[in-house]
Amino acid sequence: MADTIATPLTQNLIDTAAANGSFNTFSRAVESAGLSDSLRAKGPFTVFAPTDAAFEKLPAGRLETLFKPENKAELASLVNYHVINGRKLVVDMKSWVKTKTMNGQTAPMKLFNNSICIDGANVTSADIGSSNGVIHGIDKVNIPGKQ
Repeated sequence: MADTIATPLTQNLIDTAAANGSFNTFSRAVESAGLSDSLRAKGPFTVFAPTDAAFEKLPAGRLETLFKPENKAELASLVNYHVINGRKLVVDMKSWVKTKTMNGQTAPMKLFNNSICIDGANVTSADIGSSNGVIHGIDKVNIPGKQ
């Protein structure tokens, strides 16, 4: 089972992710995609945030390509593929087989070894609370349309 991390609910999702220390690349992606204001909004949202180590697993050059200004729409789609509406804790998702993401696509979900997997990414840190939602750290960057 993933670690559950208790945090004060005074910070929004963006500030919570930045303060965590494991989601620096994801936070940068949110900013570069122009989605910071969206994820600071009232929500609530559930974010499946790839850890910095997950981003390091991308093929060589892929991350740099995503951060180019001309790829802003692709980066926004990728970030939104990691976000769903509502505040969903791990316990809420144990029977799910799919979920609709903010980019409009559906991501497959399953319970494996008592842990939640979303599109092949394992939740490694769960239920990181914020004032406008919850973050679940995942060990893989999920690519929209690559299911």
